[in-house]
Amino acid sequence: MKKTVCPVYCPLSIIESAIEKCYHQKESETKQLFRDLQKGVSETGKEDLESYDLLEQSEQNPVIRIVNAILLEGIQQGASDIHFEPKDEGLSVRYRIDGCLQNRHMPPQSFQVQILTRLKVMSKLDIAEHRLPQDGRIKLRHGGREIDFRVSTLPTVHGERIVLRILDKGNVLMGMEHIGMGTKMLQQFRKLIQMPEGIVLVTGPTGSGKTTTLYSGIAEMNNQETNILTIEDPVEYKIPGISQMNVNPKIQLDFAKGLRHILRQDPDRIMIGEIRDRETAEIAIQASLTGHLVLSTLHTNDAPSALTRLADMGIEPYLLASSILGVLAQRLVRQICPFCKREYAPSENELKELGLESHGSFFKGDSCSQCYSSGYRGRHAIYELMPISSKIKAQVLKSQDAGEIRKVAIKEGMKTLFEQGVQLVLRGVTTSAELLRVTKIDQGEM
Repeated sequence: MKKTVCPVYCPLSIIESAIEKCYHQKESETKQLFRDLQKGVSETGKEDLESYDLLEQSEQNPVIRIVNAILLEGIQQGASDIHFEPKDEGLSVRYRIDGCLQNRHMPPQSFQVQILTRLKVMSKLDIAEHRLPQDGRIKLRHGGREIDFRVSTLPTVHGERIVLRILDKGNVLMGMEHIGMGTKMLQQFRKLIQMPEGIVLVTGPTGSGKTTTLYSGIAEMNNQETNILTIEDPVEYKIPGISQMNVNPKIQLDFAKGLRHILRQDPDRIMIGEIRDRETAEIAIQASLTGHLVLSTLHTNDAPSALTRLADMGIEPYLLASSILGVLAQRLVRQICPFCKREYAPSENELKELGLESHGSFFKGDSCSQCYSSGYRGRHAIYELMPISSKIKAQVLKSQDAGEIRKVAIKEGMKTLFEQGVQLVLRGVTTSAELLRVTKIDQGEM
């Protein structure tokens, strides 16, 4: 081909991942497996299938082959969750990819109970219990790395529903420079998490990437001179060199109680999975005012609302003003699939929704096999960082209304989630429809 080959250094894990992606077409293999098994069902009858021992590890067992194929396919396609949903017509398998559920498979109906039982066996759950919800974990090795699955069962009228959350450390501990922040914002955020004391909050709905941001932050702080402790519900990813603790309601170990004991462990940095109540908030503030840096999350729609939420919990304004260093709000927007990306002329209404007067062209995905006809592939984070300046502190002491705090923050230079997202639309990274879906901007505020 008369091409110059340039040798480069590349970690083994990346090479193995690329080989897997290019040559192992697992979706077609999985579908072929289902077709073969369906053919076997019609030829041999259901009675023979019920005699399989689900505890055996033989790869010839069709139930084991089905489950392994589904789990492997989910990992390869970048799913965050795998849903096994019993329905009238059979067992539906769906993957949550880039934040949206996608239908994938309908295994032979005669395998439904055996597949669900196999998952419970792998999760070390009680296979005889079908009336109560259960939680468990599965640990697998793939491509030279360990991947955990958090398992949840739920009894329904059609049978047990099982959802697996895929916990792939390789997708989380990626380093601060790889989480999608702009250079200036990254410098500001790093400055906040390097402070000796105070509270840094990360906000957003479930699935917005808060865990990735927090874990990347504490992994960057991790060194021999720093004592970092976390309390989480649950610990999703184990980080070497950091002491991590699970909350455990069964023994009355909640965030507040665990946090009190963490303060006796001479910590430098503390990560709290979530501030859910006034007691936890008060202890976190106490820790931040006595020489500790505290990182935590809140479920609010934007950065200013985090201060309002804490005030609603009963935290005094002067404590908020003196302890909070900054708030980072975030969302994940789906990226346009590069394989079917095409230009189009935006309508006047579309431009109006984005607050634009005119623009040459936008981009969108046309749908193809690479993105499973969704038009999107992968996700990109958008952020809203609000360092607590002296003017914002003064506003908090005066009023904790999120709208008023937002006005001051914008005057101080804060770029909103929506503004950051519009820039991604203009650069052809995402679509206007996706931005509006994720940010849910009130037209009256634009």
